[in-house]
Amino acid sequence: MAGAQPQLDVAIIGGGVVGLIMAMGLMKRGIRVVIYEQSREFREIGAGIAFTANAIKCMSLLDPAIVAAVDAVATPNGEDADKPNDYVRFHDGYRWDPADAADTEDKLLGLLHTGYKGFQGCHRAHLLDELVKSIPPSAVAFCKRFVGHTDPGPGEKLVLQFADGTTAQADAVIGCDGIKSKVRQVLLGADSPASYPHFSHKVAYRALVPMAAAEAALGTFKARNQHMHTGPGAHLLHFPVAGGTLLNVVAFVADAEPWPLTDAHAQRNMTADATRGDLEAVFAGWCPTVRHVVALLPDMLSKWALFDTHDHPAPTYVCQRVCVAGDAAHASSPHHGGGAGIGVEDALALCTLLEMATGAAAAASQADMTALVERAFAVYDVVRRPRSQWLVASSREVCDIYEWSYPPTMADWDKCMAEITARSHRLWYFDIDGMLAELRAGFDGEASPNPSPTLVQIQVQPLVQIQVQP
Repeated sequence: MAGAQPQLDVAIIGGGVVGLIMAMGLMKRGIRVVIYEQSREFREIGAGIAFTANAIKCMSLLDPAIVAAVDAVATPNGEDADKPNDYVRFHDGYRWDPADAADTEDKLLGLLHTGYKGFQGCHRAHLLDELVKSIPPSAVAFCKRFVGHTDPGPGEKLVLQFADGTTAQADAVIGCDGIKSKVRQVLLGADSPASYPHFSHKVAYRALVPMAAAEAALGTFKARNQHMHTGPGAHLLHFPVAGGTLLNVVAFVADAEPWPLTDAHAQRNMTADATRGDLEAVFAGWCPTVRHVVALLPDMLSKWALFDTHDHPAPTYVCQRVCVAGDAAHASSPHHGGGAGIGVEDALALCTLLEMATGAAAAASQADMTALVERAFAVYDVVRRPRSQWLVASSREVCDIYEWSYPPTMADWDKCMAEITARSHRLWYFDIDGMLAELRAGFDGEASPNPSPTLVQIQVQPLVQIQVQP
């Protein structure tokens, strides 16, 4: 019927944090969604996850319920949740004087202001549990491992195939199936190196420590405020999560050796067993604070190989009515703490474009809807790919800055803080309104209001306060 709002059926492959946020944003706009998750239930691996104020703003534009979910489980930095300490602290974890028995505090190198509650930490599983509350059972299909699809052509729905032999139909497919994305493999081809993540030659040792034990060993301030301890070839980060009941600890270590894989393409074996003794050997001779943190960790640990898409970035995120978003498109190492936030930006872009597609198709045929979805995905690719791939590259480089090996800065912390500040601002103060305007202009076929540099533009903000000690 002319003028009736057309129905658009979207399949989301993967039920992680970004997949659920994508689904909530689409459902808020009246778009029908089914999440196809290969596991028997929603689950998240890893421990801590953090969102900047910029990501929270994107969430509010997608669906205020997403912000409510984050608020329910987020732990602001600092001792008082109502008066958060909105700074990232950088400390020299390596250089100290062993002859000075009183010198147990690693030196403060700089402070980076994040804005009010600008970097709140969450436990991944807790956040997932909150988001799931907004997903109706009818919008989820479990035990569905995507293996491919066929496209019958304009006016027809895509046919999705799953490993159990079943099929489903949808007008559009969004792959949110993470770093090992099958959708990306289907989109780019099984023989393309861009279809698979690659080892970044960094490993991460992760653990959650009870806050009572952390406070006893480190003191209240250290335990309840985010700290980054830097040094040659490694760095250690910790921040509170789970309402301040746990301390999330991540130690990053360079690893020049190839990572052993059970399958060169599947790359499923991204973890290995490790011990606290392994880390104690890495941080032997570092300052007492770092060694105290390491001593809090359990005897047995998991060592996570950090894979990303830096070496072989995807040449496109879309193929007609199929696209990838979040880690499935641009898996990043975690050193900027921005991978999930960039995925939220992807979700806002796709939800905005698909809402425009349904509006434009209000009096159109199903064949026209097919073309509108393809146009929406093409605009998404043009607008989102430069910024998200910049993050992947910058995340590797900022790790080198933390570990005193980035050639322009090395261990000169005036230069390091200037570089970290510029990169962080480019990530945190992204021009969301500019992105939305560019999406609308691209979809409407108009000249971009701001050519390609806008894709990574930032809003001018007051200079951060930086304190540097000799």
